[in-house]
Amino acid sequence: MSTEKTAALFAGVIAPSGELDLAEAAGSALARAGYRLRHGGYNGLMEAAARGAARECGQVTAVTLAGREDWGALNEYVTQTVYAPTMGERLHAYLDDADLVVAMGGGVGSLHELTAAFYYATTIRAVPVRLLGPTAARLGQFLREQRWLVETPTRSLAFLHTLADVQELADDLAALDGTPGQLS
Repeated sequence: MSTEKTAALFAGVIAPSGELDLAEAAGSALARAGYRLRHGGYNGLMEAAARGAARECGQVTAVTLAGREDWGALNEYVTQTVYAPTMGERLHAYLDDADLVVAMGGGVGSLHELTAAFYYATTIRAVPVRLLGPTAARLGQFLREQRWLVETPTRSLAFLHTLADVQELADDLAALDGTPGQLS
C-alpha cells in the first residue's frame, strides 16, 4: 500500500439504480490505493463505499454537521467522525487537505459538495475531481453543455475527469500515484 492520502467521496443516501455495487467497489479500490475515505457517513452510496473500504482495512471518516442528529445514525463502517459547526467549515473539512474528490449520484447535498469542489479546484487548489458512474457522468455532461463548467484561460478544467467504472477508477488512481493500475 502506498502512503495514505485522503479521498473525499460525494455521494447520496439514495442510490441511483445499479450504483451501490460501483460505490462498494470504489471504496475498496480507494483503500487499496492507500486513500482514507472521507464522506458524510450516512447510508446509501456512502455506506456502500465505506463497506468496500472497510473490507480493505481502510479508514472511513464521517464529516457531518454538528447538531444535526435528525440526519440519522452514521453507518457502521465509520472509524472517525468530524462534527463541523457550520456548512462552510464542513466543506473545508472535506476539501482543504483532500488529495482527490470522487463524486457519484446523489441529491442536493451531494450536488452542493460537488459544486464546492469545482469552485475549490478552479480557484483555490487544483485537487483532482473524478465523476464516477453514469449518474455523475450525465451531470458532468449537462454542466458542460449548459456552460456551467467552461474552460477558460484562467480556469482550467484539467482537474476534472469522468470515469465510467471501477476499472477506470483503479487506472486513474494508479496514474495519480505513478504505478500500474490493477483491481486484484
